[in-house]
Amino acid sequence: MNPASGKVLRKQKLYPSLAKRIRQNVLQMTHDARSSHVGTSLSMADLLAVLYGGILRVRPEEPDWPARDRFILSKGHGCAGLYAALAERGFFPRAWLENFYQNGSRLAGHATHHGVPGVEVSTGSLGHGLPMACGMAVAGKRGGEDYRVFALLSDGECDEGSVWEAALFASHHKLDHLTVIVDYNKIQSLGAVKDILSLDPFIAKWEAFGWSAREIDGHDTDKIEKAFKEMPFKEGKPSCLIAHTLKGKGVGFMENALLWHYRSPDVEELRRALKELDGGEE
Repeated sequence: MNPASGKVLRKQKLYPSLAKRIRQNVLQMTHDARSSHVGTSLSMADLLAVLYGGILRVRPEEPDWPARDRFILSKGHGCAGLYAALAERGFFPRAWLENFYQNGSRLAGHATHHGVPGVEVSTGSLGHGLPMACGMAVAGKRGGEDYRVFALLSDGECDEGSVWEAALFASHHKLDHLTVIVDYNKIQSLGAVKDILSLDPFIAKWEAFGWSAREIDGHDTDKIEKAFKEMPFKEGKPSCLIAHTLKGKGVGFMENALLWHYRSPDVEELRRALKELDGGEE
């Protein structure tokens, strides 16, 4: 094997390994805290693994590096996944995860930037992340900076009018260094997206708002990486990546199940879930 092919092989193994650790951390964190939103944290683990494993230009040892790429988790309720990714990437000690959502912990139950290296802004009120990302993108463009801005949205969040107002703003200002990723797992807090407020035809909506958009398997890390590396999809237009995912991905009894939007795993469920992620069978 030549050095180049060896490097490719290591990268192919990196993303699934990182995604697995993110999922393991999420399960343990939500169990310990008796918290919720495990399903939405698991569905985006592969996206986070590729972003933090190879795409985002960041310096964990210098989290406020001015030239860094900006990442906003607009669906702030999925913060267990983000915290896990940041800890695995070295932004802060993994030991912090043990106190997730506990009294006095830095790691609140919705994404918070106060005292947490690597978190750009506090989020949780849905529909706010993309507008803030637009502000960062405009500031960078006008300031002559070359950093990129990424915002990860939930599908249910796209019910919010502020998302579409920001989408119009981004295309009007030709923010082609701005990327939206939609974690399209098809389930929101109280039911299926198609039953609560259908988004179809989803990709056509983004295109009609002036974006260049693509759809992708949100669990295929090779395809995710390829898509990110081809951004912007079209010069002069912001990019939207609609990632088709499974809520609760990685744990069979959690996958595509509304129950795991609000429930945390008990002791036995945690054991089963961790065993499955390790490749064991029940």
